[in-house]
Amino acid sequence: MRIRIVDAFTDRPFAGNPAGVLLLDSFPDDDWLQKVAREVNHAETAFAHRLPEGGKAHWALRWFTPTTEVALCGHATLATAHVLHTTGAHEGPVRFATRSGVLSAAPRDDGSITLDFPTAPLTPVEIPDGVAEALGAQPHAAVDTGPSVGDLVLELADEKTVLGLAPDVRALARHSPRGVIATARAEDPSRGYDFVSRCFFPNVGIDEDPVTGSAHTALAPYWSERLGRPDLTGLQASPRSGRVRTELRGDRTLLTGHAVIVIEGELLA
Repeated sequence: MRIRIVDAFTDRPFAGNPAGVLLLDSFPDDDWLQKVAREVNHAETAFAHRLPEGGKAHWALRWFTPTTEVALCGHATLATAHVLHTTGAHEGPVRFATRSGVLSAAPRDDGSITLDFPTAPLTPVEIPDGVAEALGAQPHAAVDTGPSVGDLVLELADEKTVLGLAPDVRALARHSPRGVIATARAEDPSRGYDFVSRCFFPNVGIDEDPVTGSAHTALAPYWSERLGRPDLTGLQASPRSGRVRTELRGDRTLLTGHAVIVIEGELLA
């Protein structure tokens, strides 16, 4: 079977967030899926198979980190849609049946793809004891993102503080089910982005995720409320870096980005 490594939320190789993508006839047992994801050893590996015509979705889709299956993943969904469109396996908008319901991905004229995801419910919470020490910076505010995303969003003083973080990710692990999103308003929006973020997910085996689509289902409503606009662009300032265009539509959030296939080969196992 063919396996591809796709860099998502970027228009150039070796940036954005890499994901493995396999198109299957059906899902093998979970142990095999997990072993493949561990072998690929990227933040996520996506597995998809075509569904019968006439249903609510065209393809079934699952996502695995090197250590566990996850309920929602933006960049691996973008990567899968890019593979479907570039290989001719699917034309036009595609609907995926997932653990988070039916998610859609629509190609755009500029070559990017727009994902339609559920907006994360945000609940302001007290800043947890010890989180500032683990993060290495004092948050101004804390927000819980609900069970589907499973992160704690921490707003920091400024972009420079976010960029300079060197957290104790093991200590961060106890503060939310998946991890911690550190974010701040962009210092200079003329650079083409409105807010910055970094995402640390030690509980699913990812110390720092390069670019996280699911995190932007929380960042979009968070910053749209503060900046007074539904359409924003986020820069995830990991070493690989990537940009996510967001559009808030009530209980849905649109996430738009490019993707690039960088490796294609044959899986023999």
